[in-house]
Amino acid sequence: MRGAVESKALVRMPRGFYFLIAAQFASGLADNALLILGIFILTEQGYAAWWAPFLKFSLNLSYVLLASVVGPLSDAFPKGRVMAWMNGIKVVGLVFMLTGVHPVLAFALIGLAAAVYAPAKYGLVTETVSPSLLVRANAWLEVSVVMSVVLGIALGGALVGWSQAVGASTSVHQFLSGLFMRTDTWNACAVVGAIYLVASILNAQLKHLSVGQVMVPLRWQALHWQHFWYNNLILWKDRLGGISLYVTTLYWGVGAVMQFAVLAWAQESLGLPLQQGAYLQALVAVGVVMGAWLAGRIFKLHSAKQALPWGLSLAILLPILAMTTHIELAIPLLLCAGAAGGMLLVPMNALLQHRGRQVLSPGRSMAVQGFNENLSVLVMLGAYSAMLALQVSLLTIMFILALMLLLGMWPMCRILWRKR
Repeated sequence: MRGAVESKALVRMPRGFYFLIAAQFASGLADNALLILGIFILTEQGYAAWWAPFLKFSLNLSYVLLASVVGPLSDAFPKGRVMAWMNGIKVVGLVFMLTGVHPVLAFALIGLAAAVYAPAKYGLVTETVSPSLLVRANAWLEVSVVMSVVLGIALGGALVGWSQAVGASTSVHQFLSGLFMRTDTWNACAVVGAIYLVASILNAQLKHLSVGQVMVPLRWQALHWQHFWYNNLILWKDRLGGISLYVTTLYWGVGAVMQFAVLAWAQESLGLPLQQGAYLQALVAVGVVMGAWLAGRIFKLHSAKQALPWGLSLAILLPILAMTTHIELAIPLLLCAGAAGGMLLVPMNALLQHRGRQVLSPGRSMAVQGFNENLSVLVMLGAYSAMLALQVSLLTIMFILALMLLLGMWPMCRILWRKR
């Protein structure tokens, strides 16, 4: 009986951990709903369609350009407080957009806040969760991130429709449109702002997670790119940290292209309209949730490297998907591809956070991770756009992605199998 009680105590998350999950979900939900509203505002204001991808581009660019700043900044203050401040800056970006500032510039400010929020969030996990629970904690985070993306996009679409239907009939809408910018999204943006407020309130509850926190005084030397590159090299040269950073960087680059490739594949190979193609994209997210949940129960930190073969399975699934022309076969394949991604990403994230805290600090290691992963996203999206401009077939693009994963993961898996 005593052993059972101790076992339950060992798997219990620290007090306040679920407030962190709820705060992350609320903030991510608002971020993704706001992205849909931003795209609608661009269309509403008469901007060309090619402006829409620049909203996401400006968000990701902040992670790269501000990489030397966000880590030291998140380490210098209590991380729950930093997260609350960043949600406030996101609201400022939302207000800027509604006062007539170009949406891309407004999203650059929101991206700045998101870039600081990320290392604070993941750093807080490494500070408060024991290594034995780190994989499970990352499973919770991954599920909340994916669900916030899926539900946030759906919420954004619903808010646009609702705001168009009732917005012009309200006196508040008429007053604000006359005072600032004429748009049908005032009511929808008010809802998104309220969600950011809820996220900030939840951040205030994270004071219970202050045990074991790492706070490093903010110095100008730490903000220099030279210092950041030194931190970058430290994590890359670490044996376990370098492997996990390599895998997550490759995964995020390929995953970013897959978001767009799945939509194009659904239209070209399955003959589905854009809306139904988006539903198939959501299936991948459901698969990721399933894989993340399973990974949190199967893998421990010491066995995180055992997840590497899932990268090979994902590489095998991509060309099979590209050649599929029947929806009945596409559905299970998409679920399997998402599950393979979740099984790979969660243990690798946990291992990277653990090693990052040991060789650097929570905030600085997460800044290095964010820099590499988002730089990979920018490069891969640029390559994808270039291949589309050169009229490379979608099947060829999918095979190239699969080959990149195969060549990238095979050496890692061979090392793992040799040690067995």
